[in-house]
Amino acid sequence: MFELLSTVDNPAHLRALHPAALAPLADELRAFILHSVSSTGGHLAANLGTVELTVALHYVFDTPRDRIVWDVGHQAYAHKILTGRREEMAGIRQFGGISGFPRRCESRYDCFGTAHSSTSISAALGMALAARSQAQARHCIAVIGDGALSGGMAFEALNNVGRYPDLPLLLILNDNDMSISPSVGTLRSHLNALAQRRDDRANLFITMGLTYSGPVDGHDLGQLLQALHTLKGRRGPQLLHVITEKGHGYSPAASDPVRYHGPGPFDPTHGLRAEPSSRPTYTQVFSQWLCDEAERDPRVVVITPAMREGSGLVEFERRFPDRYFDVGIAEQHALTFAAGLAADGMKPVVAIYSTFLQRGYDQLIHDIALQQLPVVFAIDRAGIVGADGATHMGAFDMTYLRCIPGLNVMAPADEQECRQMLHTALQHNGPCAVRYPRGAGTGIAPSPELATLPVGKGLVCRAGERIAILAFGSMVTPALQAATALGATLANMRFIKPLDTHLLQRLARDHAWLVTVEEGCILGGAGSACLEYLAGQGLCRPTLQLGLPDQFIEHGATDRLLSRYGLDAGGIETSIRRFTQTPATLQSPVQARA
Repeated sequence: MFELLSTVDNPAHLRALHPAALAPLADELRAFILHSVSSTGGHLAANLGTVELTVALHYVFDTPRDRIVWDVGHQAYAHKILTGRREEMAGIRQFGGISGFPRRCESRYDCFGTAHSSTSISAALGMALAARSQAQARHCIAVIGDGALSGGMAFEALNNVGRYPDLPLLLILNDNDMSISPSVGTLRSHLNALAQRRDDRANLFITMGLTYSGPVDGHDLGQLLQALHTLKGRRGPQLLHVITEKGHGYSPAASDPVRYHGPGPFDPTHGLRAEPSSRPTYTQVFSQWLCDEAERDPRVVVITPAMREGSGLVEFERRFPDRYFDVGIAEQHALTFAAGLAADGMKPVVAIYSTFLQRGYDQLIHDIALQQLPVVFAIDRAGIVGADGATHMGAFDMTYLRCIPGLNVMAPADEQECRQMLHTALQHNGPCAVRYPRGAGTGIAPSPELATLPVGKGLVCRAGERIAILAFGSMVTPALQAATALGATLANMRFIKPLDTHLLQRLARDHAWLVTVEEGCILGGAGSACLEYLAGQGLCRPTLQLGLPDQFIEHGATDRLLSRYGLDAGGIETSIRRFTQTPATLQSPVQARA
């Protein structure tokens, strides 16, 4: 079925082919990607759109000596297949398998790890200057999409690139008019004008010191090869504008690239089919809450950095288009933009993934928290996210949020609490964050009522003896099962900040052992907050901290990863039994950490 592709185990094999064989190879490569992703799930539409471009780049350039940096990286499946990982695609994004993104530790052809956007130009510029400093002749290529080009880092790098007029640096603008959703902003209009060969005198890239070429058809290998051969012989920063189609070659993905951005396994003959779910996801709970609040209060607005579908904002945009703001892949701008809205009386909600909020950390501290502006952060994908792996894990938000003065941080145990916490955050006159996990909730249907919770107050869900388990957010349900088996007390702490210190004192005084459980990193997390407070009160107890260890969490199914790190019911129970069977005098909180 893949007779030609099976002969290409590395780019050297590819470069040995006659140019006439490249188009048939591209056809097989595209079919292989469709076959592979339909079996395992993964990023589909973006990868179908970069097949010819990938073939042409590895054919013209001497990789891995020449460097290719793939921005975001979810369009690099063809690159993986052509660089010796064809057979490993059967386990992509699965536990123990290869990553869905480029990783330096995975292959010498992955010269730079990516997964967050807008980093490629900076990295390729650094590599080009490193090569020059070491008198090494090589080409450095950054492949950046029009969606990723909207990120501020890309412009910072472009501003820097122009300082080096003789540097052999090639930027490939992969223009498919898409991010995950359709691209937004005036840059989109400029690229459209360039694609139609208008506005040459106002060309942004020429103004910034690059030599502009294109546009070329990104699915025409003849055009691509000719353009790349020409640019390979030129000195100085070059930009090649390539027009591609997301989902190219598979009509369902081409006609609906948003839906086919990252599907699970499916039958390619029939395409994706809606699968009914008995339980709403936390994202859906947020979506309904936001629409309900906007119906009641015209000051409620929402900001998303290019994550309309993932953050559950499709319905809000349909119903309240004037209060929906997609700012593109620009997390820093998103936060300061929200601060400006809040400063003049609006009620902004920033819908953002935990891993992407990291990119706007300075703005969170300086522009929002320092000014105590009432901005609500709806933090999706908090905790383990599964197949996207280390770059997307929401492992750090409790740690990096709780150290910010004046910022309330909440973690719901179920769908009802999620709705209540979001409403509580919106009513608070200051910044608040609500972190919730990816996927379906516990099955507790949220009430349509919009009710607030008492700030900084936890809840004892089960009274027991000897052992008190202090659970945060998604860990309440498995911890309750463990507590029942152990005869232990279980507290749903609800607030990471401010902590319920009265409850914490009572639990410490009434129990011999304390256990904190969180779906986040242990270092500096919610459990650490509890220990810091108790130490300050002189209420030290033998304490076991359960959470994510001091390492980056690999990709894999969420249930398997929770089990691996002892954060399912059985793992929590086992860890506590082991801990409490050790004499307290020989056990320190540091030694007890999972």
